[in-house]
Amino acid sequence: MFELSSTEVPNLHIRTERAEDRREVRSVNIAAFGRADEAGLVEALHAEGAVLLSIVAAIENRIAGHILFSRMHIETDTGLLSAVALAPVAVLPEFQRRGIGSRLIQHGIEALRDRGERILIVLGHPAYYSRFGFSVSMAAGLASPFPPEAYMAMELAPGALDVVRGTVRYARAFGLQAPS
Repeated sequence: MFELSSTEVPNLHIRTERAEDRREVRSVNIAAFGRADEAGLVEALHAEGAVLLSIVAAIENRIAGHILFSRMHIETDTGLLSAVALAPVAVLPEFQRRGIGSRLIQHGIEALRDRGERILIVLGHPAYYSRFGFSVSMAAGLASPFPPEAYMAMELAPGALDVVRGTVRYARAFGLQAPS
């Protein structure tokens, strides 16, 4: 189990999600996004068996944030290449802008590197995600159904994306059609 304390929020602990956290994780995602779509995605990814890592930020006994990483692939001319999708990351509104989301992302990146993962992909705001090492240019060789200005990748291992060209394939739970 991962266990870190934060200086930004007293009594904040980052740890791996437990089965008994699922109901509260759902509530955090609904509150953070103002809708149930992301909460449903989390549940569908768990049901599909695509979850690689699910982490929570807890303040005492209350979950204040959540991040999920799932298996995805890049279809290349030579076959499928494993990659990881970061989605979603959620923090309760009353705890936003206090570093909790950043801590979850940093912790997840470190844990994925420790597990030997090589490529991490996210759809989001470039100004926010670039500070963690994501870049639009790293994802330039990847065909996706998303706007290229918000589609970013990160090498968890140096050179992992050097010559990779292909089409991203997310877990079924994302409900995406193959890009044309």
